[in-house]
Amino acid sequence: MDKLKVLVTDPVDEAFLEKVKPHVNVEVALKLPEEELLKKVEDVDVLVVRSRTKVTRRVIEAAKKLKAVIRAGVGVDNIDMEAAKERGLTVVNTPREPAESVAELTIAFALCLARKIPSLDRSMKEGLWLKGEMGMELKGKTMGLLGLGAIGSTVARLARAFGMRVIAYDPYVSEEKARELGVELVSFQELLSSSDFLSVHVPLTPETKGMIGRNEIASMKDGAFIINTSRGGIVDEEALYEAIKGGKLAGAALDVYVKEPPPPDHPLLKLDNVVCTPHVGGSTSDAQLRIALTMADDLLRIARGEEPLNKVKTW
Repeated sequence: MDKLKVLVTDPVDEAFLEKVKPHVNVEVALKLPEEELLKKVEDVDVLVVRSRTKVTRRVIEAAKKLKAVIRAGVGVDNIDMEAAKERGLTVVNTPREPAESVAELTIAFALCLARKIPSLDRSMKEGLWLKGEMGMELKGKTMGLLGLGAIGSTVARLARAFGMRVIAYDPYVSEEKARELGVELVSFQELLSSSDFLSVHVPLTPETKGMIGRNEIASMKDGAFIINTSRGGIVDEEALYEAIKGGKLAGAALDVYVKEPPPPDHPLLKLDNVVCTPHVGGSTSDAQLRIALTMADDLLRIARGEEPLNKVKTW
């Protein structure tokens, strides 16, 4: 039997290549313009991507032999899932492997916001000594989680270690599971009104796009913070800017944006009480190694004609 032809179009840990090369024919071609990608995928069996490559309907239609798309990471919003469904493609992701890294960044964001670390660092480097600048502790504050999947659950564990009360809104999680995590399930409205830190951990879908908008922010506590390490577009960036600028919210921390990278003149980037990073939630060597090995295992299952363990169940 001929080996599967695999095309990798975004950077992956070398451990992935080492594990699969003896069993499949793999080619790495990074940063392909779409027209070049359309030619490359014509005879490919499996496409391996991260978030940069957009697996559009055109790409899926051009890939006549395509059996599966493997996504290094959690979100599949860069894959046209409707077109994939029509073709009967297997879509695989790695939902658990980046969880610890993204959750740690979320807690780091909370600490930065609570203790004003980025702005105090800048002031020190500008020769200022703002010893009277007052922050607050995480202990005793309420961490509100929009989504209690793999990443949200990990944030809950870490937040509880800081002595925080943890509440969550997730209609797909049972009360029993929440109790195991030490999390109180609440309504969406209560999540908004009770959170000192509102942290977003849901995928970007038509249902979640703009989920935190002007009305929702107006329902939040005065002086609360928003943290988004999930996907840009779930939080309305214009509404967030207005709420921080107007004093409704005390600040925000963002790892993701509607447009990536955001334009240099993006208003949120100009605010001292907004902490920004360039979509690096899962960018740790630890997470990338776990992702690589998990993807390799599922690719080899596909090569053997078996069901991958991390198949995205959307149809």
